Amino acid sequence: MAGWYEPPPVLEAELLATLPTAFRTLGTSDHSRNQKRGRALDSFLEGPVVRGDTLYLTDIPYGRIFAVDLTTKEWTLVIQYDGEPNGLAWSEKHKRLLIADFKLGILTLDPDCPGEKTRLKGPNDLVVRGDGTIIFTDQGMTGLQDPTGRVYRISPDGRRVDVLLRNCPSPNGLVLDPSGTSLFVAMTRDNSVWLAPLYPDGSVQRTGRFSSYFGVGGPDGMAVDEEGNVFVAHSTLGTVFVHRGDGTPRARISVESSGKGSTNLTWGGPELKTLYIVESEAGSILTVDWHCKGVL
Repeated sequence: MAGWYEPPPVLEAELLATLPTAFRTLGTSDHSRNQKRGRALDSFLEGPVVRGDTLYLTDIPYGRIFAVDLTTKEWTLVIQYDGEPNGLAWSEKHKRLLIADFKLGILTLDPDCPGEKTRLKGPNDLVVRGDGTIIFTDQGMTGLQDPTGRVYRISPDGRRVDVLLRNCPSPNGLVLDPSGTSLFVAMTRDNSVWLAPLYPDGSVQRTGRFSSYFGVGGPDGMAVDEEGNVFVAHSTLGTVFVHRGDGTPRARISVESSGKGSTNLTWGGPELKTLYIVESEAGSILTVDWHCKGVL
């Protein structure tokens, strides 16, 4: 991060749970061949969502949705199918989990029956606004060499799909600010986060770069708290960068005790003050207690 600022404080995340051995089978898949240069994986966890005392997770290469009991730390396989599930979000309107699946598009889980919504370049992550509007990233294999990724919006009734952002180099995680009027999008291959103001008429204008990073990978999943701080998980630095609403550094959360692959994060706990962080390479979940509430 550029700028004349004092180094932010470093918080250490604590290990909560790790994917059991019974669910690990080292092998290759379309995901490992296309995204990991053929490296064998026993899992690659993503998309955490907390509902009550349960944390839901995706496992991209093996098409699995897991549920973790936050009290007993027990893992349950909810469903496995022929897909590459990545981002998860809860739709209060539909009372279902929504899945951004790289191969199949936008799916629903209730939690027993996924159904295809639409097929695109390769969806990655999604958020649901209070009125039921769904915003999702269509990443595919885009990058600086092919900045053709997009961010879409599905109307609450599901009858209209609009393009919010074009020319995106690998759009990945996304999150709304507490007011719901600004959209943050992680552009992984640009190693940056873009900020897109959402205007009352539904348009997106004057999009700019909110923050920039470094490293082999880039920013992945994101979260915000009630103060407007933005939490950005970096996929290869083992770090969650925390920015104030104006982009300046607030803190750095390290997950390097488990690995370098911090891919996504979500809020939970009785007061929504616990940050659950997914470290995908080791298949682990870590936690950090924060001073104020998160925003879902």
